[in-house]
Amino acid sequence: MKLFNTMSMQKEEFVPIEEGKVRMYACGPTVYNYIHVGNARPIIMFDVLRRYLEYRGYDVTFVQNFTDVDDKIINKANEEGVTSEEIAKKYIEEYFTDAKGLGVRAATIHPKATENIQQIIDIVSTLIDKGYAYETGGDVYYRTLKFKDYGKLSHQPLDDLQAGARIDVTDVKENPMDFALWKAAKPGEPSWDSPWGKGRPGWHIACSAMSMRYLGKTIDIHCGGQDLTFPHHENEIAQSEAANGCEFVHYWVHNGFISIDNKKMSKSLGNFFTVREAAEVYGYETIRMFMLMSHYRSPLNYSGEILMQAKAALERIKTAHDNLEFIAGNGADGGLSAEEQTFVQGLSKYRERFIEAMDDDFNTADAVSVMFELIREANTITAADKNPTKAAAKAALDMLDELNGVLGVIYGGGEDDELAAEVEALIEARQNARKEKNWAEADRIRDQLKDMGIVLMDTKQGVQWKKA
Repeated sequence: MKLFNTMSMQKEEFVPIEEGKVRMYACGPTVYNYIHVGNARPIIMFDVLRRYLEYRGYDVTFVQNFTDVDDKIINKANEEGVTSEEIAKKYIEEYFTDAKGLGVRAATIHPKATENIQQIIDIVSTLIDKGYAYETGGDVYYRTLKFKDYGKLSHQPLDDLQAGARIDVTDVKENPMDFALWKAAKPGEPSWDSPWGKGRPGWHIACSAMSMRYLGKTIDIHCGGQDLTFPHHENEIAQSEAANGCEFVHYWVHNGFISIDNKKMSKSLGNFFTVREAAEVYGYETIRMFMLMSHYRSPLNYSGEILMQAKAALERIKTAHDNLEFIAGNGADGGLSAEEQTFVQGLSKYRERFIEAMDDDFNTADAVSVMFELIREANTITAADKNPTKAAAKAALDMLDELNGVLGVIYGGGEDDELAAEVEALIEARQNARKEKNWAEADRIRDQLKDMGIVLMDTKQGVQWKKA
């Protein structure tokens, strides 16, 4: 398995620190608003990476944090006349609603910055003791000039980074590139006691503290959006490696931007759609499908046309899955035909090609293509006029479920499960009415199903249904 490492700018063979185990950290959202579609890309893509590592037999500890103390949260709280804690709590809950809708599994651990204040203070103290940080007026800053490798992740020498830094004449920093580890308390802001007085942590130091607490000083994979490479991840490296005296991360994995009209989608630019808004129009599963149809490092342009293409592709998979489920339960009994036997014996090639795609820097676009190739062959083999067997359909269904278990593009749940149960019950009631020659009741149920947007199809194997 190879991953593109932002640090080396090339694909590298993945070798975990500890055999059979993977320690993986993903930067989670700053919780002051609903997540937008751009935020959803890393959430979905690194859910798939985690699933794939587990599929390949690794025991994965996956940490995704919440930044629950930040200027943006404080500003939002002031706007709404509530506390920062209330804002963070609200949008953490909203995050989980959207993540569940997107089929994203909960991380092994979801730490919050505010739950790790002592760990943050300990690291800052260590950096001061080692000369990598300094206190001034209750603020603590990191000395970037002292860390000789600063800029190694973003591949920019410190001189170039300094040239682009904002210089404020009132700045108390020794150097424009120095960044805050601890911020002195301001009136009305949340704060904690520290050796430097009351204050709160900077953004970058919180991730270093949480990563070290839950995963150790050196981890296998650190992932996030491309926009986090600098300064966030660059600063994480500087403070973590200076404090611990060892390599922080072996593989840095970053996803590409999502754009609207070729401009990066972001809250600050105001050109964004929340996941909730997009899901109301296209459905959560469509958003997930949209993400997986492109390689995670490729730029992705958001448009209604592309979302509709993703929705159509998803419907093809769902229809194939429903057909296979139906035949697996209602098809012919007995042994496989010669054609079916050849098909079943060759199913392993789809697993092999799927693994080949995902091993190549987890190329979900090619992996989705493998899924569609499987569906095309399965549809041919299980065509109704061939009187397909339950066994052939079940074998194809098992392979489709195996691949989908990694990509997670169909997962249903909630309203879909409730609808299916209701439809199945009505179909059974209609069948009973027809057996009893109660044609009026049978027609009434069919009309009820039609009003629900359900189309019935009478086949050799029984009554099959789908949404109109």
